[in-house]
Amino acid sequence: MKRLFDLVFSLFGLILLSPVLLVVAILIKKEDGGPVFYRGVRIGRYGRPFRIFKFRTMVVDAEKIGGPSTADDDPRITKVGKFIRKYKLDELPQLINVLKGEMSFVGPRPEVQYYVDMFTEEEKAILSVRPGITDWASLWNPDEGAILAGSPDPEKTYMEKIRPTKLRLQLKYVRERSFWVDLKIIFQTILTIVRSERVRGESIRGKNGETT
Repeated sequence: MKRLFDLVFSLFGLILLSPVLLVVAILIKKEDGGPVFYRGVRIGRYGRPFRIFKFRTMVVDAEKIGGPSTADDDPRITKVGKFIRKYKLDELPQLINVLKGEMSFVGPRPEVQYYVDMFTEEEKAILSVRPGITDWASLWNPDEGAILAGSPDPEKTYMEKIRPTKLRLQLKYVRERSFWVDLKIIFQTILTIVRSERVRGESIRGKNGETT
């Protein structure tokens, strides 16, 4: 049932969001002429590598001039990239990975080989399921870049403040996973997005009110 859900709704999502995907792709291409997608290698189910689809939000070859952890104030982020990341639009192309069966709507976020190599024997259970777009860890920390912003060493901050809890919640998902748990996570993810947009809108209105 989980795979059928992924297949149907990823295809539906790609069709429904195609105008948005096209506009974002044009904006990225127009800014610097570089590739539209970031196709970094991630580790999937059973430790199999795959190339993730994300809209490129950073300069070309960004991985060669910085680490895998990205703060909101990372100088590698392009002007268009800041807007795309703010509204999580860079994640939308992962629907292609879901359609292909490399990812699922719900599951532990896929990591680069560097972090997977650090897994303990217990943590390797995370690789027994398809990685996903959202999970308990994503709900706990929906804006990782904001936490890393301002840190003199984003990589160290990630390892100390984010990764331990992230792994614990990913293992929780693996142990307790079910189709109904997936639906609950999807519902809570939608609520989180709506609430964050509401807070952002109120903040903008507040600032406008202060200047008038």
